[in-house]
Amino acid sequence: MAHKAGFVSIIGSPNVGKSTLMNVLVGERLSIITHKAQTTRHRIMGIFSGEDFQIVYSDTPGIMKPHYLLHKAMLSAVMASLSDADVILLVTEIGEKFNHPEILEKLKSVDVPVVVAINKVDLSEQPVVLEEIGKWKNTLEKADIIAISAKHCFNTAELFERILKLLPESPPFYPKEELTDRSQRFFISEIIREKVLLDYTQEIPYSVEIVVDSFKEEDNIVRISAFIYTARESQKAIILGHQGRSIKKLGTDARKDIEEFLGKHVFLELKVKVTKDWREDERMLKRFGYNIDE
Repeated sequence: MAHKAGFVSIIGSPNVGKSTLMNVLVGERLSIITHKAQTTRHRIMGIFSGEDFQIVYSDTPGIMKPHYLLHKAMLSAVMASLSDADVILLVTEIGEKFNHPEILEKLKSVDVPVVVAINKVDLSEQPVVLEEIGKWKNTLEKADIIAISAKHCFNTAELFERILKLLPESPPFYPKEELTDRSQRFFISEIIREKVLLDYTQEIPYSVEIVVDSFKEEDNIVRISAFIYTARESQKAIILGHQGRSIKKLGTDARKDIEEFLGKHVFLELKVKVTKDWREDERMLKRFGYNIDE
C-alpha cells in the first residue's frame, strides 16, 4: 500500500473547539483548551503517524477582525497555513455567523480539498444540524461537510478517515516518533498562559504573554523561571493579587500540569514584568515568536 502524508490546516473562529478537535485527532494534549476565546495565538503543529500515513495538523489562531498588531500577526499565521496545506479543515459550530468573507473567498478558490467540521452538534436537535449542513453546502459547494462533537468524539473517527482519504501519496515529512514541531519551553509557556486564562477575568488574559526565561534539568527536579508580561501596571497588580496570593495560586496550578507534562518534579518561579502596550510593539511581538511579515 502506498504511503500517504500531508499537511492539514485547522482554521476557524475563536471558541469553536479547534484545539479540542486537534487534540482528539492527534491523541495528545498539544493545544491549550479553555472556555475563553483567543486561546490559540501561535500556529501549533501536531504530527500523527501510522504505518502507511503521516498527518501533520496545524492548529491556527482563531480568525478575528484585527484590533492590535498582535491580531494581525495571528491572522498572518492563519493565511500562511492555507498556502502550504494539502487539506483545509474549517471548524465551525451550530448557529455561527462566519463573518469572514476574505477567508470564504480563499476557500472557494484554493486547489486543495476543503472539509467543514460542524462542531458541538450534541447541543442541538437533528433538524437544526441538517439545516446547518445545508447552509454550508450552499456556501462552499465543493467542500465535504461533516457534523461532529469533538468533546464527545462523535464522528471524529469518520472525520479522520475522510482526511486520510484526501491526502496525497508521499513519504513522511517527520520522524515517526515526533509529535510536534514545538519545544518543551513553548508548551510550558502555554500551560502557564492557560492558567492565566482560567484564573483571571476581564481583559487580563488577553493582555498577558508568557516567556520561559530559564529551564534547568537536575537529577530529581526541573527548575523553571518564567516572565509574565502585562501591558499595564494595574494588570501587574491584579496578577500578583493581595500579598501575592493570586500569583501563588497561578504558580501552583501551572506547576502541577507542568509536572504531568514533563514527568518530573518542578520548581516554578513566576515573575511579572510590565511592557507597555506590547500588543502593538513590533519588536516585542517578534521576541514573543510572532511573525508579522507573512
